[in-house]
Amino acid sequence: MRVALELRDFAKYPFLKESQQFMGRNADTIEEFLHSNSGKIALRHAMGRVRAALRASEQREEIQDLPADSLGVKISVSGYVLARIIVSCAGDRALVERLARYEAFRAYRFLIDEEEEKRSFVAGSIGMNVAGPALPVIQYVEIVAGLHEERWRLVNRDVQDGKVRVPPAEMNELLREQVRVILLRQLPLRVPETVCRLLLPHTEEIKGIYQQTMLEQFGSVEEEAFPPCMQALSAALTGGTNIPHSGRFALTAFLHNIGMASTEIISLYCRAPDFDLSKTQYQVEHISGRGGTEYTAPSCAAMRTYGICVHSDSLCEKINHPLNYYRIRKKKGKKPDAAGATEASQS
Repeated sequence: MRVALELRDFAKYPFLKESQQFMGRNADTIEEFLHSNSGKIALRHAMGRVRAALRASEQREEIQDLPADSLGVKISVSGYVLARIIVSCAGDRALVERLARYEAFRAYRFLIDEEEEKRSFVAGSIGMNVAGPALPVIQYVEIVAGLHEERWRLVNRDVQDGKVRVPPAEMNELLREQVRVILLRQLPLRVPETVCRLLLPHTEEIKGIYQQTMLEQFGSVEEEAFPPCMQALSAALTGGTNIPHSGRFALTAFLHNIGMASTEIISLYCRAPDFDLSKTQYQVEHISGRGGTEYTAPSCAAMRTYGICVHSDSLCEKINHPLNYYRIRKKKGKKPDAAGATEASQS
């Protein structure tokens, strides 16, 4: 199905081939473009795009007004391209993941207000049919691989005739995730070393912003602020006890999410009776994003399902994720009251 795209659509969905075709062929090299006036403006736009990807949560991030003229649209699309180049030169998978997530959410914000015909066209361009009430099982499983909420698990879905039924609201969420998955597969780009050297001041600035963001969000790692489940898993490891695979995944993802370096995480596993350096290094790097997806620690509901939610206290009853527990404890700097902890553990 072909749909007549408007000028602003190229700025809304710069990942479409139509957006790239609109840009046309440019005789300039990337280096020449970066030195041009248009390139300098596009680079500022790209840096703003990456900063937006790093700083605000999806729920609070405001999308800037769309350009209305041809030059503005070209600057916007060029900024999208340069943003991908910048995070690729930075060589940090976490930055790649953040940009892909931001771009997916940005597109999603436009898609949910589109007419059905255009929304279906954009979805079809990335291999997803949103017109029907269901998705093929194989495609559904591929899309939700990075979603860890219990509701997305196949056992919790209505499956009929090889298709998974998906309500309209959830179809929009899956469309956003499909955009993220597609964009993530394309990154990092193979960027010439000359271009990365030229962009070095910008990649260093982005790295600094990301580090500062992590410090503001979690600060230095404080084990006393760990939720009870993570304290138990960590204590089991340091005590020389093997923990199940689900526990290793949860603890590794949690430690990575709060900013612990991979080498420090690996060192925690040294006391495990079945410790294998090469296997542990692979698993830690995979969970941390080296394999293409930066995983988030399981939710409290998932921890209960896995049977590794233990010693819950009064704060556990008020939150739904171990990372939220850690953030709150870091801010309060004190433990939940003993009485509340006793009541929670007995519930």
